[in-house]
Amino acid sequence: MKILMGTKNPGKIEGAKEAFERYFDNVEIEGIKVSSEVGDQPINKEIFEGAKNRVKNLKKYAKENNIKADFFIASEAGITNLLGDWIDINAAVVEDKNGVQSVGSSQGFEIPEKYINEIIQTELGQVMDKIFSKSHLNTGKGGISLLTHNEISRIDLTRNAFIMALIKHINGDLWK
Repeated sequence: MKILMGTKNPGKIEGAKEAFERYFDNVEIEGIKVSSEVGDQPINKEIFEGAKNRVKNLKKYAKENNIKADFFIASEAGITNLLGDWIDINAAVVEDKNGVQSVGSSQGFEIPEKYINEIIQTELGQVMDKIFSKSHLNTGKGGISLLTHNEISRIDLTRNAFIMALIKHINGDLWK
C-alpha cells in the first residue's frame, strides 16, 4: 500500500506508519515536504486547516509528478483554547485515492499560561527546546516524551491521531 505523507518529519512518519500497519498490510509511506499554508505555530482552527492544506498540496504534487498513491495523509500539531485551557493537540487528515477524506485528533496536553505568548510568537517546539535545553525535540519523540517521563511520545500522539482519522476508512459504510 502506497501512502504519501505531507512531511519529512521522521517522528510523524513513524506514528502514521504504526497506525496504518494496525489495519493494512505492506504499508509504505513516502514523506514529501509540502506547505500547510498556516503559520509556524497553528492556533485553533489553523490546526485542521494546516493538515487539510498539506493533503491538498500533496495531491497537487502527486498529480504534477505522476505519482499514484492509495492514501494522502498529513498531520499538524498546534495549540487550542477552544475548550477553555490551552492544550496542544495533533490533527490528522486521511484522504483515500477516491477522495474520501476523514479527520482525527490525538489526546492533548495542557500548556502553562506562562509560555503561551512566547509559543504564539515562535512555536511550541522552540519553546520546548529552550525549556529542556535540547534541540529539535519536534523531530523525534518530542517534548511530550520528556514531560511524561518517557510514557508518551510524539510518535504515540501522531499514531493515535491517525487511528482516529482512519475510523471512516476501516468501518466501511457504517461510519460514512
